[in-house]
Amino acid sequence: MTSTVTEDPQQRIEDVDVSTEMQHSYVEYAMSVIHSRALPDARDGLKPVQRRILYMMREMGLSPEKGHVKSARVVGEVMGKLHPHGDSAIYDALVRLARDFAMEVPLVDGHGNFGSLDDGPAASRYTEARLTAAAMLMTDSLDEDVVEFVPNYDNQLQQPAVLPAPFPNLLINGTSGIAVGMATNMPPHNPREAIAAAVHRLRHPHCDLDALMAVLPGPDLPSGGSIIGLDGVHDAYRTGRGTFTMRAKATIERTSPRRQSIIVTELPYMVGPEAVIQRIKDGVGAKKLKGIANVHDLTDRSNGLRLIIDVKTGFAPEAVLASLYRHTPLETNFGINNVVLVDGRPRTVGLAELLDVYDAHRMDVVRRRSEHRLTRARDRLHLVEGLLIAILDIDEVIALIRSSDDAETARTRLMSVFDLTERQAEYILELRLRRLTRFSQVELEAERDDLRQRIARLEELLGDEGRLRDQVARELEEVAKTLDQPRRTVLLAEDARVIAADVPLEIPDEPCEVLVSAAGRLVRRALPDGDGASADTTGTEAPDAAATSPAAGADDAAGVGVASRWRIGDPLPRPRRRRADALRARLRATTRGDLGVVTDRGRVLRTPVLGVPAAAPNLVQLSAGVAPERLVNLERGERVVGVISLVDERPLALATARGVVKRVQHEIPDRPEWELVTLHRGDRVVGLAAADDADELVFVSEQGQLLHYRADQVRPQGLAAQGMAGMRLADGDRVLWFGVVAAADAPDALVFTVAVDSTALADIVPGSAKVSPLADFPPKGRGTRGVRAQRMLKGEDQLSLAWVGRGVPRPLGAKAAPVSLDLLVARRDASGEPTDTPILAVGGPLEAD
Repeated sequence: MTSTVTEDPQQRIEDVDVSTEMQHSYVEYAMSVIHSRALPDARDGLKPVQRRILYMMREMGLSPEKGHVKSARVVGEVMGKLHPHGDSAIYDALVRLARDFAMEVPLVDGHGNFGSLDDGPAASRYTEARLTAAAMLMTDSLDEDVVEFVPNYDNQLQQPAVLPAPFPNLLINGTSGIAVGMATNMPPHNPREAIAAAVHRLRHPHCDLDALMAVLPGPDLPSGGSIIGLDGVHDAYRTGRGTFTMRAKATIERTSPRRQSIIVTELPYMVGPEAVIQRIKDGVGAKKLKGIANVHDLTDRSNGLRLIIDVKTGFAPEAVLASLYRHTPLETNFGINNVVLVDGRPRTVGLAELLDVYDAHRMDVVRRRSEHRLTRARDRLHLVEGLLIAILDIDEVIALIRSSDDAETARTRLMSVFDLTERQAEYILELRLRRLTRFSQVELEAERDDLRQRIARLEELLGDEGRLRDQVARELEEVAKTLDQPRRTVLLAEDARVIAADVPLEIPDEPCEVLVSAAGRLVRRALPDGDGASADTTGTEAPDAAATSPAAGADDAAGVGVASRWRIGDPLPRPRRRRADALRARLRATTRGDLGVVTDRGRVLRTPVLGVPAAAPNLVQLSAGVAPERLVNLERGERVVGVISLVDERPLALATARGVVKRVQHEIPDRPEWELVTLHRGDRVVGLAAADDADELVFVSEQGQLLHYRADQVRPQGLAAQGMAGMRLADGDRVLWFGVVAAADAPDALVFTVAVDSTALADIVPGSAKVSPLADFPPKGRGTRGVRAQRMLKGEDQLSLAWVGRGVPRPLGAKAAPVSLDLLVARRDASGEPTDTPILAVGGPLEAD
């Protein structure tokens, strides 16, 4: 108890219980915060300061077609006339209304620096603002008595207690706020879906939540990203409280020849890139995050958000991304708490109740607007009918007025003589004579008829609840067309929450094989069970092809060597499997090892095997691989001719366009690049493959000559050597194709060649194709010309394509599309069969036919 004594008789002092006074004052303060600051009205979705900003900007005439004005001016007008609080609170509310990353449909069109998720806005004296088209809709029809107006803080001005809100702003833009003892947090939604839900509730007042969620499946966040699982959303729509998980949009891309990166282009709602970067740095420092080499923020106003997270070599990008989701704001939760003001009281509402409150508000707005328009139409009709009576005898009306002593007498005489009401007579007296020239009986009768029809429609609308609902629904659908925009946030099932749970963070160093397609693309896959031999066959221009030949210098007669299972005149069998690509080579490797990319200049560029895409289990699609040019940095004019294994210890055989051959000893320098051969000026490498002594080296020239001999005729040399003569060429001829065939596969080895007109476009004009058994070609000595592989038809002058390999060849056309051919196995020097489609590449089968 507090007791105060004073001798002043005019001063009244009462004893007050402190606890009672504190309780009473706290309740008053709490209710003031709840009503006047923190919680939005369920009808228009606005807090008092937001409502006052929009109303005052409308009164200032800041429509979208007008110019921007300083934000400080708006803040001053709002603070001085409607909101007697700090200017910073008003400006903060204005800024949020203008931010497109916070609002699904911004209500203020901001000009200048309104900040970002990581930075605050510029001062109000530097920024400018005006209303958006959506805000003009929010304040539409305020002059038609659609809502109640209340006095401002000093009872000198009037302000709307709520805005008409022709769209469910609370659902569309969401809200957040902290009051005394309660808080609200509501996510934004897609305008089209939110309005569709309001319309559905209008037309089906007793529909259940599932029906509403069929048209409003979940939030739509301005920042995009994805929402994982809808159980929390369903709970929030049902009870007003729930939680859902937001996830950033991230993809895995190759950003450099030796680097894979995680590219983040969309973040969870109200999460900034700087917060993500800081959490990543903290996680790496605390060793919670592994496999991250660097983070780059390339976000700008032109291209939007772009966060690049580099992944260290040897780590699975999918597993790193899953770790980022667990330990950084790339994945975060949003807690829905639908606390709003309903009839002036804070309540937690579900979706159905929220739509009911909004629909009731719109019904009331349209009803009041219709009543206002009906009253005005009746008033105008009353005056028009009076004018029609007076205009029939306008001269007598004028004479009566002129003969009257004063206005009161004239009004009384008009009412008496023409049977007019007081309002009609007063209206006629107030008309200026020059306005009478604009009236005509026909025009007045047309206006009267139009007013009567308008009155009838308004009376029908106000007299029928169903018509009123339809009118509100139609208006909502028209607004939906204005605010329509595509959904930004993807809704995913609950099972998408776990990513790469079965993928280890660090990729184990295990044996694998790299497949090279006929189009030159690379795919990595685990070794097939029990197929260790497949990984031992390495090449770049010829896959598992074979032909066993006698020693060099044997007789030139056909048929020397092992007997081929292919017989002249037999049809070439069609492959049992059709794929979108064909195989050129298999390379032995380990998952965390390196490959060598060989260029036509004889350079080897080291690149990690992990840079090659992994094939899906039990499915290899060669065309989905990566081009080796994307794995290394090439010089101007340099071209990739093959890929080699760095774990295969067999000597590497290569040939150049001028017929030079070289076998390189297995020597892998510890540096990112090295040279395999010293080339003469103007020469280039055309092919290479690993070759044991018993294997056959095969050359095919552009003029149609084929030469093959055992690899032991070429002694292995060091990296700096220039090689030796491999094939003797005629003037103007050059080596078109070079490869290696193993001795064990001789019965299956075939020679495939395509002859063309060199003056025609190879990818447009088809040529002629031929296939022959390799066993029909006698071996020759090193440095000789070999024998003819195809006789040219009229108009053909060179080979455009050659290939020697095991099994049925797989020719490919444009975009690596398979080409179907009906060919017979021909003699080695026969001419080819014309093709309907140009053949641009050829390879062997991925698996045995």
